[in-house]
Amino acid sequence: MTNQAIPRGIMTGSDGGDRCAWHGGLEDYQLYHDEEWGLPMANDIRLFEKICLEGFQSGLSWLTILRKREAFCAAFAGFDFDVVAGFGDADIERCLADKGIVRHRGKIVSTINNARRAQELKAEFGSLARYFWSHEPSASERPAIVTSEAIAANPTTPVSVRISKDLKKRGWTFVGPTTVYAFMQAMGLVNDHIEGCMCRGRIEDMRRNFVRP
Repeated sequence: MTNQAIPRGIMTGSDGGDRCAWHGGLEDYQLYHDEEWGLPMANDIRLFEKICLEGFQSGLSWLTILRKREAFCAAFAGFDFDVVAGFGDADIERCLADKGIVRHRGKIVSTINNARRAQELKAEFGSLARYFWSHEPSASERPAIVTSEAIAANPTTPVSVRISKDLKKRGWTFVGPTTVYAFMQAMGLVNDHIEGCMCRGRIEDMRRNFVRP
């Protein structure tokens, strides 16, 4: 693709591949973009991890959280919500002393609370995946063409607002509509790799073949 033909929001990498520009050419961020972001996910532990990390991101950059991810996983038992649900005051203090993570008491307490709420959600729906995928947007709720302008104009969507409201009614915290939409993008409930990104077609194929829970 020539420089003149590169759509807005696309960056050509050192390997010649055209990608969503938000990875900024950073190796770890590009790897996340290529190998994880937008892949449809039905694993409950990974879904719980992501929605918690998106909550920790509030007010920060995702790159900050990504680079602390290993430490977060260690602090929160790999985000096994059955384990995290049993955390108590000593665990809160342990996390607050952990320099490898974001030491925000409210967000740490929220993660423990949300683990307990996740157990309730799983008991009701059979899995977190079944709950979240039941909210997958229809084609009519998606932009006809996914461009950087369309994404920038819609940091939340009617679906993310609905999920956020429902989760809050169920007692979840740090799950605002923007956080929920970022979660939807990352976990493949939508494909927001923009037109011109080398990953968009591959993700579309994966979503097409994905067996909804």
